[in-house]
Amino acid sequence: MAVFPNLLSLSRLAAAPYLLWLLWNHSFRAALIVMFIAAWTDAFDGYLARRWNSSSRVGEVLDPIADKVLLTAAFLGLWLAAAIPGWLTAMVLGRDVLILIAVGLVLLVSKAPRRFPPSIWGKLSTIVQMSLVVIVTGSIELMVPLAIWTCAVLTSISFAHYAWRFAYTRK
Repeated sequence: MAVFPNLLSLSRLAAAPYLLWLLWNHSFRAALIVMFIAAWTDAFDGYLARRWNSSSRVGEVLDPIADKVLLTAAFLGLWLAAAIPGWLTAMVLGRDVLILIAVGLVLLVSKAPRRFPPSIWGKLSTIVQMSLVVIVTGSIELMVPLAIWTCAVLTSISFAHYAWRFAYTRK
């Protein structure tokens, strides 16, 4: 039964280029629908995997990759549309690039297979990042500044937490 949750993750990967194109072209209403559906597939695939007790290694890797690709497309599209500041886009994408480099280095030098479970800060950061995209594309103007700063703070906290885990835990 792990196939259906994994298909939901794959749908987020498939939606990413379309979302980037929609945002870049200022089609915020259509992008809002795509992002809203994608955010729900993110929640639903995890729920189904737990409910059906069908977690898989593929899903464990695919789900965060799908999230990152979708959010990368969203932040690049919003930045290209001048809807969010470049420093926030650089912060969000830079955090993800640094985490990927660290994970890659660990996997490269590690003799045993390693797992990298998400932290609560990483999950909160992802939720806030998705929420920011929904707030901006939904034209909820009064909430945009708060959403931008909340996103920046949680992105920083989650990066610091991942860096701490990387430096001080050896599981």
